[in-house]
Amino acid sequence: MRTTFEIIHIGADHEVTGSCHLLRANGLNIMTDCGMAQGRDTMSPVESWPVKPKDVDYLFLTHVHIDHIGRIPELIQKGFAGEIITTHPTKSLLLPMLEDAMDFSNLTEHSKAQLAKTIDDLSWGFEYGEKFDLKKGVSFQLGRAGHILGSCFIYIDTGKYSVVFSGDLGVKNTPILPDPDIPDPCDILILESTYGDKLHQDRTERIQRLGRILTKALSDNGKVFVPAFSLGRTQELIYEMDRLFSDSQLRQMFPDLNPKHKIPVFIDSPLGLEVTKIYAGLSEYWDKEAREIYRTGDHPIDFDHLYAVRNYKDHLRLLEMSGPAIIIAGSGMCTGGRIIDHLKSGLDDPKNDVLFVGYQAKGTLGRDILHYSRKSGGYVVIHGERIPIRAKVYNLTGYSAHADQKELAEWVEAMPEAPGKIKLVHGERAAQDALASVLSNKGYKVSV
Repeated sequence: MRTTFEIIHIGADHEVTGSCHLLRANGLNIMTDCGMAQGRDTMSPVESWPVKPKDVDYLFLTHVHIDHIGRIPELIQKGFAGEIITTHPTKSLLLPMLEDAMDFSNLTEHSKAQLAKTIDDLSWGFEYGEKFDLKKGVSFQLGRAGHILGSCFIYIDTGKYSVVFSGDLGVKNTPILPDPDIPDPCDILILESTYGDKLHQDRTERIQRLGRILTKALSDNGKVFVPAFSLGRTQELIYEMDRLFSDSQLRQMFPDLNPKHKIPVFIDSPLGLEVTKIYAGLSEYWDKEAREIYRTGDHPIDFDHLYAVRNYKDHLRLLEMSGPAIIIAGSGMCTGGRIIDHLKSGLDDPKNDVLFVGYQAKGTLGRDILHYSRKSGGYVVIHGERIPIRAKVYNLTGYSAHADQKELAEWVEAMPEAPGKIKLVHGERAAQDALASVLSNKGYKVSV
């Protein structure tokens, strides 16, 4: 048996999206993630990869964001027939996320259905914290990463060498999610560095900030539009709104959010609804606080005035409905989805409000609304129509799903032994250089 050990970074080496890493060990080709590059990040054609899809034995998935799974359909179309290994929650979320992405492809309905069946047949869910054997003396273990439900880091032991792929690491005390686990000692740590040069604002007061903004926003009976990612962010918002509406201490703090006639909250996102339903069925993977709330009879991602907008006809009715109301809709950066219709019809009304709870990338409608709302006479163009920004615009920070520089360093320091070496990936060069400097100063061997 060959005892080769080589790691090749196919994607997201010095970029944030398009994650894809190849481990060659003991004669096996083991891939971690197969993501789509987004924005300005580049994506190498499959034909230029150092391995043919048909020769990949295993594909590990750290989580179901498209920049980590988006090229799986292409991988299969070009010959991959190995096993897809991930956690049980990720297995449950995989097809809905990929089917949503494939809706924007040129595939026929028949081709999409065939691909979905193949992906389902090839993929397997495993429990956190348990050791499993592959072929040729290779074993693996999955640990909680705290990024989204089902996210994991991957520990692979070849007998001679061990490697940890961090995936995307989350932040402690994130609603619904258990904190990240700490991996066993390893020879090589492949570590994400998305926010390697950033420090997040304190999250402990986040729900109070949300309560204050919603109280102010709803005081004139308008609508509050909340652009949100369907996966993770939507469920966090539902959870924190449930706390504002249900927790006795928070109800006393924000009485205007709890009038006799409850303020309706609408989820106007087909994918967001499907993901929320899947989250609701995976309570064994929630954190202790969410499970305790559930045991008391209060479902932490549901409440009696939360409404699902299931079809386009209901969406059109919601556009015509008067406030007060809170509307959560995709996409998170206002690049598409039903939020566009809400903004087009309601952005020019001073009674309305827009609440951003996530990063707005340059070149997106969300970024333009944030920027031009600060200017007198500011406007944006939606579907070729000039829309004045008369609604009030808020930017609520503290919802990042990625660990910052301090949290990344603390995660490494919590390992029982220092990794033999650390390779930084999944970050822009400035973020990698900053994190490398911090870790090097702590005595770690780091490369970017």
